[in-house]
Amino acid sequence: MANDTPPRWDRKMQQRLARGEAAALGELYDRFASLVHSLAHRVLDDEEAADQTTREVFAHVWEHPDAYDPKEGPLRSWIAGVTQRRAAARLRQRHRDLGPRSPERFEQIEEKVRAASTAARADYIVTSMPASLRAALELAYFQRRDYRQTARQLGVTEDEARRRLRLGLQLLSS
Repeated sequence: MANDTPPRWDRKMQQRLARGEAAALGELYDRFASLVHSLAHRVLDDEEAADQTTREVFAHVWEHPDAYDPKEGPLRSWIAGVTQRRAAARLRQRHRDLGPRSPERFEQIEEKVRAASTAARADYIVTSMPASLRAALELAYFQRRDYRQTARQLGVTEDEARRRLRLGLQLLSS
């Protein structure tokens, strides 16, 4: 996947954070700040809240590096999950602060959180998938190209275009 880091890098980064290396936090921030901010902004639709959530996420990573388990997946995915949970909690709190609590209001809030979280996950998947799959999906769905036109525009066989579209859709459906 694009922007992925090797598992070895993830483990070393976790070890460096656990030792309290400030340079490790800076390196992690440089690598993942745009991901964290964009996911938070997608959920919250508020620049200031996304900035604050970004700070909270990196503070959490700094204070709890052992919460990441390399066996569970890449560090990037763990950070995206932390971001999504923090942003969803902030969105819930914002809506609780706005009005009276009723079962209907609670359901409305939860539906907004689910919709925002789903959209953020889809954004994360699309931006994380290999460029070849992303390009095929963009041609097919945003530019309304069929697989033959997609194949011609990408300079690949029709079978390869169909394979890329199928894999991209499988990633999105997950």
